[in-house]
Amino acid sequence: RAREKKKKQKGIIMRPVVKVARLRGLTSYADGQTLQQLMLSRLRASASGGVASSGSEPLLTDTLLLLEHRPVFTLGRLQSSAENVLASAAEIEAAGAAVVQSDRGGNVTFHGPGQLVAYPILDLRRHKQDLRWYVSRLEEAMIGACAAFGVPAHPGGDGQTGVWVKPGAAATAMGDADAAGDDAEQRKIGALGVRVNRWYSSHGIALNADVDLGFFDMIVPCGLSETPKVTSLSNEVGRRIGVDELAPAFCDAFAQAMDVELEEGDVSGLLREAHAAKVMAGLAPVSAGT
Repeated sequence: RAREKKKKQKGIIMRPVVKVARLRGLTSYADGQTLQQLMLSRLRASASGGVASSGSEPLLTDTLLLLEHRPVFTLGRLQSSAENVLASAAEIEAAGAAVVQSDRGGNVTFHGPGQLVAYPILDLRRHKQDLRWYVSRLEEAMIGACAAFGVPAHPGGDGQTGVWVKPGAAATAMGDADAAGDDAEQRKIGALGVRVNRWYSSHGIALNADVDLGFFDMIVPCGLSETPKVTSLSNEVGRRIGVDELAPAFCDAFAQAMDVELEEGDVSGLLREAHAAKVMAGLAPVSAGT
């Protein structure tokens, strides 16, 4: 099968198309993982020119899945993930959260209401077969989304994926240039943890809109004990920025960073299937994270 690449047609460069599917309400982490597995199985079937397992389910193209999770601490594949959970099981339960093991790369992080989670389910052969490039594109998408609200952000340093707010960002975003020099502390605003298996991607990013930042005090976020506190767009700008307001800005930034066209998609049927689905594990993935 010929790979989908940028095609030049009558002088117009045709960019790859990615569907955008937004789930409303709160999605459990287990349902989110199962849904991703179902989407991957459909995407692989589509790429091979075959049909899904039962022969009747719809096939899938590249899809950007957007959602909010119920409160959950997720452990990455690094062995130190569990050690970086500071709260006791009783404290976590009292806060209405849970701890689950994930198959993404990276360390421990938190997902919950007020945080935009984006899972790009992509065949990277249609884009670029380069894990570092892909991670940098996701970081660039988060940076672009922050910039849409006047918040300057930047990638982490060596070995630190995700996105940080620059010193002085809060004052700049609120138009207080005189106070910008007093704001010298780096704060992490977006986390990243991906799984890539045979160039099919899953998992993705978490960008803080108006999430309860108190949950991050219960962990060492992403295992970075010496680097930053965690922040949100609402905290930086000084007004509430919800996921509904953030999602369109992130989609625009994702399309620009990945050089793709976005179209509306729908995975509601797969979500209903996710509760009972059993998906076989694939080969050991290449992972990068938080």
